[in-house]
Amino acid sequence: MCGILAVLGCVDNSQAKRSRIIELSRRLRHRGPDWSGLHCYEDCYLAHERLAIVDPTSGDQPLYNEDKTIVVTVNGEIYNHKALRENLKSHQFRTGSDCEVIAHLYEEHGEEFVNMLDGMFAFVLLDTRDKSFIAARDAIGITPLYIGWGLDGSVWFASEMKALSDDCEQFMCFPPGHIYSSKQGGLRRWYNPTWFSELVPSTPYDPLAVRNTFEKAVIKRLMTDVPFGVLLSGGLDSSLVASVALRHLEKSEAACQWGSKLHTFCIGLKGSPDLKAGREVADYLGTRHHELHFTVQDGIDAIEEVIYHVETYDVTTIRASTPMFLMSRKIKSLGVKMVLSGEGSDEIFGGYLYFHKAPNKKEFHEETCRKIKALHQYDCLRANKSTSAWGVEARVPFLDKEFIDVAMSIDPEWKMIRPDLGRIEKWVLRNAFDDEKNPYLPKHILYRQKEQFSDGVGYSWIDGLKDHANKHVTDTMLMNASFVFPDNTPVTKEAYYYRTIFEKFFPKSAARATVPGGPSVACSTAKAVEWDAAWSQNLDPSGRAALGVHVAAYEEDKTEDPRPEKLQKLADKTAAFV
Repeated sequence: MCGILAVLGCVDNSQAKRSRIIELSRRLRHRGPDWSGLHCYEDCYLAHERLAIVDPTSGDQPLYNEDKTIVVTVNGEIYNHKALRENLKSHQFRTGSDCEVIAHLYEEHGEEFVNMLDGMFAFVLLDTRDKSFIAARDAIGITPLYIGWGLDGSVWFASEMKALSDDCEQFMCFPPGHIYSSKQGGLRRWYNPTWFSELVPSTPYDPLAVRNTFEKAVIKRLMTDVPFGVLLSGGLDSSLVASVALRHLEKSEAACQWGSKLHTFCIGLKGSPDLKAGREVADYLGTRHHELHFTVQDGIDAIEEVIYHVETYDVTTIRASTPMFLMSRKIKSLGVKMVLSGEGSDEIFGGYLYFHKAPNKKEFHEETCRKIKALHQYDCLRANKSTSAWGVEARVPFLDKEFIDVAMSIDPEWKMIRPDLGRIEKWVLRNAFDDEKNPYLPKHILYRQKEQFSDGVGYSWIDGLKDHANKHVTDTMLMNASFVFPDNTPVTKEAYYYRTIFEKFFPKSAARATVPGGPSVACSTAKAVEWDAAWSQNLDPSGRAALGVHVAAYEEDKTEDPRPEKLQKLADKTAAFV
């Protein structure tokens, strides 16, 4: 990932203003430590902090068309850039960067080209011929982007809030799948898939279609000129990413440069479920596995830094971001700059444990749609900013546009959890990769129960966070929370603790409005809390809050790691279903 900052229509275009833009862009340098670039045109500034993944030698930004009348600063990866270049034969390309194609597509097609891009991206493009500009963000919001407005009428765009919050009167999260046009005066949606309407689909389940489109999604994301790896927790999603990547690595261009030995990474407290499961999968696949450890105190010491980088006070995001933040630092120290990760599968297939209580397929499907639409505020934000804090790029094949189209067109009756039919959560995905002749994973791993990242690194991690918050937030403080924080009022001491840290870094009301709120159980939306009356009494984002579903639910067992025997029983049962 890179960092971008664009300021358009400043009243002040003095040297002091240029210095200020450079200073603000420097706040994003953790995202792109490899090079910095700045293009100034009259009262417009486009800045870039580069993390070089594709074409490290010549792909510095901003990027231009042939006569440099079109300037673009991009954060992202365009996986189909070679195919797009084939249709731009009359254009001259200056670099091998996958992002240069954006300037030429605009030159050829005007503003209506964004849907041609297959990738993750946020960009700002300036057309100096008429001083118009556009900004756009990828379909799901994998890549972060914020938009702000200055008192002088200027419009600002930045990869992270910290680069514009001090200088903008108002700002907000740039919505995924949208484009901002100075010519047309505002935001409009460019991404309009069928599933967005939330109407219940009726396409029969085709396991080969699911498998093939996912394999294609992983193969696309092997596009790299630098060392890479896979984040492997040992759960279904990360294990499938690793398995598919390994199958196709040898034939990829990446293997020509870095060899066909796949590196995998896992983090956890000593003895945690993820470390054990990750090692088991790595041994089965034969990867070069890196097992990283942290202590509860390591995590607590990092909380302030995590909140500064991830820019949220959402409890579940901070719980999961902290181990990912620590892991990314160690990954970068090993010389790795890009990782594949398993985000998005639970939203698409209803993998969270609370989906067991979905009353019917209509509500099941509508909840998956709501979850995907909100990903940019939760898991995408976590995966991107936790890794980018240390100059590492995370790619998420489950959020491939084509794969989402296939998966979200399936009749949700197939996704429903049906123990009577042997279907646990994400059965349609598990079944698609259940290949007897050439297995992707062992059966008991393929049918292992969902474990949220913040739980899987070790149950005592969450318990330790709660204990720490209890020491710093008194009963009186929590009682008066609605007066101190009238917007998105924290309802637990842990939430109050995170909120105070967030407010220290981002004190403006616009900043706190970028973070979603509302009741949640086991990562549900507020609407899904209505599925079970008991949940309203146990509002916690941990998977253990899914009472009666999780094999280590809070009410059943509170020991540090109660699961090995229970998990084995579950694996045995689910293996018997297939």
